[in-house]
Amino acid sequence: MALYSAAAAVLAGLERGEGGLKRLVYNSGFPHVRQLYALVSETLRYASVLEKLLDGAALLQAEKKLAPQLAKVLVYDLLFGKGLKCGGRWKALARRHRARLEAELARMKVRYKVSRNEDLLAPEKAVSAAASQVPRYIRVNTLKTCVDDVIDFFKRQGFTYLGKAASVEELKSLSGKKFLLDLHLPELLVFPSQTDLHDNLLYISGHIILQDKASCLPAFLLGPVAGSHVIDACAAPGNKTSHLAAILKNKGWSVHSFSWVLGSAFRQIFAFDVDPKRVATMNTLLTRAGVTGCQLAQQDFLTVDPRDPRYSRVTHILLDPSCSGSGMVTRGPGEEAAPSAERLQALAGFQRRVLNHALSFPALQRLVYSTCSLHQEENEDVVQAVLQEWGSAFRLVNAFPSWPCRGLAAFSGAESCLRASPAETLTHGFFVAVLERCQEGAATPSCLPAAAKENPQLGERTEPGAAPRKRKKKKQRVKE
Repeated sequence: MALYSAAAAVLAGLERGEGGLKRLVYNSGFPHVRQLYALVSETLRYASVLEKLLDGAALLQAEKKLAPQLAKVLVYDLLFGKGLKCGGRWKALARRHRARLEAELARMKVRYKVSRNEDLLAPEKAVSAAASQVPRYIRVNTLKTCVDDVIDFFKRQGFTYLGKAASVEELKSLSGKKFLLDLHLPELLVFPSQTDLHDNLLYISGHIILQDKASCLPAFLLGPVAGSHVIDACAAPGNKTSHLAAILKNKGWSVHSFSWVLGSAFRQIFAFDVDPKRVATMNTLLTRAGVTGCQLAQQDFLTVDPRDPRYSRVTHILLDPSCSGSGMVTRGPGEEAAPSAERLQALAGFQRRVLNHALSFPALQRLVYSTCSLHQEENEDVVQAVLQEWGSAFRLVNAFPSWPCRGLAAFSGAESCLRASPAETLTHGFFVAVLERCQEGAATPSCLPAAAKENPQLGERTEPGAAPRKRKKKKQRVKE
């Protein structure tokens, strides 16, 4: 029984976002980690099938003291594994419901017109196939170099540069040592999915950042101009903060960076996280990226006083709060269990609170709210609820009109939001909403970031098909 209890505890930890599968397994204290890892991995693989079986057989309604995570582990081993390896009341419980569970499994096979248990995983396999097409994106760190120099560097390493992509389909067809300039984001290069650049000199030196395309959207759409005062409210591990620093050119700016955690005194840049290792990781990343004038701090963004004079000039906020992570694409076996309804409700409640808090900063003009979640509860529903609370004070901006995947039709205007997915945009699953403060007598807000409006070159690069910009003066050249 210890094996099943440990497996159930790992599943519960995944649902609460306490860490990845490997970390939770190795920290479980269970002596046979390989056996535990295999059981949890297979239970996760069959997660959607197991949930349907539990619902159809009404097992949790009949056994109210049985935790859902333990039920999944027991039913997996009973029907799909090597048989239950325990005795006592849990084995008796499984035997009591075995006939009902087997009947529900048989009905599922008839419904989906399959004969083998593995064939019930076909929908999940389709998702995995789409995920495997997600390319390797690298963001050129313009604090240290420029796009042209990075392109030249990879060409010298034997890669073939194919120019700027004309469509998403062109990104999908990448193979071998070929790469493209992304069609939407101006400092993003695209390589085939399996390209490993972790040992590349440009990555080690901070000249390039390995960052998914969808994760680059928030800072790009916030688009503050140099001199702006910006808050990155939930900053760790720091890729978006370094992107903001690059947009602001490290010149005459102040970024206050916060990440969901415990507090300490105010500093110029704040990154908060319950795990001090994440804060340390962020410090390393920002230093390597050449971000200057930044200090990390541990303070819950919800405890920051918007009336504090130190924030009186904050006009831009990037808010990427804790979420279910359901849009994240792993390059190996899945590490996240599907979030429960209770987990989603709790996350959405936190997200509404933190978004409300961010909008209360008196000088705020533009805010980007983003998640790596696919769930409407964490995305459109949060934005709709908060906008209703603020009345006419803020409005939703029709962000990036050329982006192909829009918000779900949950409310009027939700199409102004952006969505991303492996199947439609060849990225991780993502959601982005851009909010602007309404000014009396103001014209309709621009769909471009402020930086794009003040810098015509950036505005031109925002849309696909724009005229190529002139070659910039080269920065640091990296020798091979």
